[in-house]
Amino acid sequence: MRIFAPQSKNMSNTIYSKNVIDFVTVAVEFCAFLEKEEAQPRAQWLDNMLKILPLLYIKASLLPETLAINDDELPTFVKESDYVRVANRVAEIMGDEDAYLDVFVEDMKYSDTPVSAFVSENIADIYQDVRNFVSVYQYELTEQMHDALYICVCNFRDYWGQKLVNSLRPLHALKYSELETLTNENEEDLWD
Repeated sequence: MRIFAPQSKNMSNTIYSKNVIDFVTVAVEFCAFLEKEEAQPRAQWLDNMLKILPLLYIKASLLPETLAINDDELPTFVKESDYVRVANRVAEIMGDEDAYLDVFVEDMKYSDTPVSAFVSENIADIYQDVRNFVSVYQYELTEQMHDALYICVCNFRDYWGQKLVNSLRPLHALKYSELETLTNENEEDLWD
């Protein structure tokens, strides 16, 4: 059943617009970064994440609003094993710093105690949505691309956009606390 049937040319103008292509480019880079098999030092990984996540947020916020074309669900490409692999890798890199207190969760409204969240779960959740979107775009099927764009914008607004900005706070704190520790150690070495 069709909900909205734009002309094919208008649909192509939307799915291949500059803002969408810019988002796809950053999304592909984000996914490739998380899928790398080689281990990176935590400082380098943090530096890269603190550059790509804000860029991903900006590019997602510029995506055009669309309407779904089909009632059919889009295929999902990220398997549970992919999600777990990304979450575990991020958790390993974050170590004890993976958990943080989150005030922007629904459960916090009803809790007398702080609610913990995990950077690894947030990043894996973002990865799952973004990777599914990018995978649909790889097949270049116009109607599916249009629906993937609609789903991505909705999920960004309602779900993973907040997870992204919530993850920036602990990542930022970790990067700059490590940098400060390293600077202090280097200063001590100069005086010895």
